[in-house]
Amino acid sequence: MTIKPLLPGALGFGTAPLGNMFRAIPDEEAAATVEAAWDQGIRYFDTAPFYGAGLSEIRLGEVLAGHPRDEFVLSTKVGRVVLDEIEDPAARDLGEKGGLFEHGRPNRMINDYTADATLRSIEDSLKRLGTDRLDIVWVHDVAQDFYGDEWLAAYESARTGAFRVLQKLREEGVIKAWGLGVNRVEPLELTLDLDEPKPDAFLLAGRYTLLDHGRALERLLPSAAAQGVDIVVGGPYSSGILAGGTHFEYQKAPAAVVGTVERIKAVAGRHGVGVKAAALQFALAHPATVAAIPGATRPSRIAEDVAALHETIPAAFWTDLREEGLVSEAAPVPAPSA
Repeated sequence: MTIKPLLPGALGFGTAPLGNMFRAIPDEEAAATVEAAWDQGIRYFDTAPFYGAGLSEIRLGEVLAGHPRDEFVLSTKVGRVVLDEIEDPAARDLGEKGGLFEHGRPNRMINDYTADATLRSIEDSLKRLGTDRLDIVWVHDVAQDFYGDEWLAAYESARTGAFRVLQKLREEGVIKAWGLGVNRVEPLELTLDLDEPKPDAFLLAGRYTLLDHGRALERLLPSAAAQGVDIVVGGPYSSGILAGGTHFEYQKAPAAVVGTVERIKAVAGRHGVGVKAAALQFALAHPATVAAIPGATRPSRIAEDVAALHETIPAAFWTDLREEGLVSEAAPVPAPSA
């Protein structure tokens, strides 16, 4: 099935930053950001146990408790179980995301994609979120950026465990949809080749953006569209570098990436276009993508995202990006506004 009918709009809110990603965020600032998203009309919220060892779920749940449950769509993830044991958050082995949540809760997390762990993860998430149901559940980070050469073993564990559990829960009506939430295209391509279980959608972070869209564009998105598997775009601003930040792939952006962004900015400046608007609208222009979920930690950023979604971008801007080799000739771009 397609998840598009479940989603209340093309713009959602990715709550990884609420888990104290990159910095320690005061509780009141986190709450105000979620409320700002609500006030701006956003009704799809995505979270995960991984985000600050449950901190993002707790903060999101506290705010959403004040709003009618039937008026928003909620997704979280499985693949990690948060324990009551304490560890040093800065010392965790997070693969390519090392140090990302060093300001999060100190609870120890274990990676586990088995059936029992999947059910436990869902139960724990429901408690942290303070809700009685989830709409979408993603299998989180079962890819090379966490497991390196061992990622296929992790994937097989998920295929025989989490995938089957989530498909059963969907068939029983406990959840409405399931899929994978990853930062790499390979596990998604592998999943599309499966006969069963069949996901409803994928959450793909950082791999369909202005800065990085080649591989996803070539095979993944066409195959997903042909099979009716929707794509939710996470990280449309490439960890912030396309929104005025300094991070790319969750780390300090290398000089080559900064140089590419400067070239994009130069084209945008000639046409009076905001880079944030270009990044967001580009991610949503492909027929396979149904939503984008940028993250934020300040209320003002939410208003910027909404404005970026509706900004008018002239066709000549996209033409220039293509001519300078900054956007693939094959990539769909937004139709010019009337």
